[in-house]
Amino acid sequence: MSSTVRSPLEGLEAVNWAELHHAYGSAEDVPGRLTALLSADAEERHQAHAQLRGNVYHQGTRWQASRHVVPFLTELADDPATPDRPAVVDLLRAVALGDRDDTCLPFEPDREFAKADNVTSTDVATVVDWLYSEDDEDDEPEECDAVAVSWDRDAYLAAAAISDRFVAWTNDPDPVVAAIAAELLAWFPATQRAISHLTEVSETEEHRMARASANLSLGYLAPDEPAIDDRLTALLAAGTFGVQLTAAVALAIRLGEQIPDAGLQVIAEAHDHAHEISGTAFPIPWNRSLLGFAALALYRIGLSP
Repeated sequence: MSSTVRSPLEGLEAVNWAELHHAYGSAEDVPGRLTALLSADAEERHQAHAQLRGNVYHQGTRWQASRHVVPFLTELADDPATPDRPAVVDLLRAVALGDRDDTCLPFEPDREFAKADNVTSTDVATVVDWLYSEDDEDDEPEECDAVAVSWDRDAYLAAAAISDRFVAWTNDPDPVVAAIAAELLAWFPATQRAISHLTEVSETEEHRMARASANLSLGYLAPDEPAIDDRLTALLAAGTFGVQLTAAVALAIRLGEQIPDAGLQVIAEAHDHAHEISGTAFPIPWNRSLLGFAALALYRIGLSP
C-alpha cells in the first residue's frame, strides 16, 4: 500500500500571489522563491533566501504578502528534509518580527500595533497604488504609516496563530534551530506547553546555546511562575558559564533586587569569562552580546555604574 508524502508547500498555488504586493511590486514571484528553498542546488537556495529577505522582509519592513509567507516557512522548518533549516527558521523570525530586539520585550502586541486598528481595505489600496505608481510627484498618503503597521501586525499575528508549532523545535536535533526557536518563543503569549519546553531544554554541551537562549526567553515570560525561578536558580550551577550567566540575567530580569546571591556572583564574574562568552565562542541568536546582557542585569538590580 503506497502513501503520498505531503509537500511542505502544499497549498502554495491557492494563494493569489499576483494580487498581493511586496517591496518591489507584485508578489507573483514568491512561490518560485519559496520552492527554491528546497532546491538541491545550494546557490539557488542562497539566492532564494536573499530574494525573500529583500522583498517580503525589506530592511525590517513587512508588506502585504509577508503574512502569507509565514505558514509556508513554518511548514518548511517543520520538515527534517528541508535543507538549511536554521536559515529557514531565521527567515521566519525576520518575517514575523522584523528587526525587533530584546529592548521590545516583554512584547505587548495590542500596544505595538494600535496604530493599525482603524486601517481599512481602502487605505491599503490607496497606499499600494501610491507605492507602485510611476508618478514621482504624488505626495505620500497620510495612511502610509498606519498601513505599514497593519502589515507588520498581520505578519506577527500569522506567526502567533501557529506559534505552538515552534515549541517542538526547542528540542530539535539541530542545536541552531533549537536556539533560534527558544528566542522566537519570547515574543508570543506564553502557553504552559511553551514554558514546559523552555524549562526542559537540555543543558548538554551540544545544546548549551539553546539552553542559554531558553534562559533569556524565560526571563520575559510568565513572571509569576515560581517553577521558572527554581529552574533558573538551579542552572546557576550549570557546567557552562554561558548557561550560568543567562540564568542569572533571567533571574535579574524577573526578580530585580531579589536575585539570589549566587546569581549576583555569576554576573559579577562575567568579565572574567569574556573569552568564553564572546559571540564567536558562544553564539546565541539574540542581538545583545552576553556581556551586554550582564550589564542589563546590573541595571535591573540597581547596580549599573
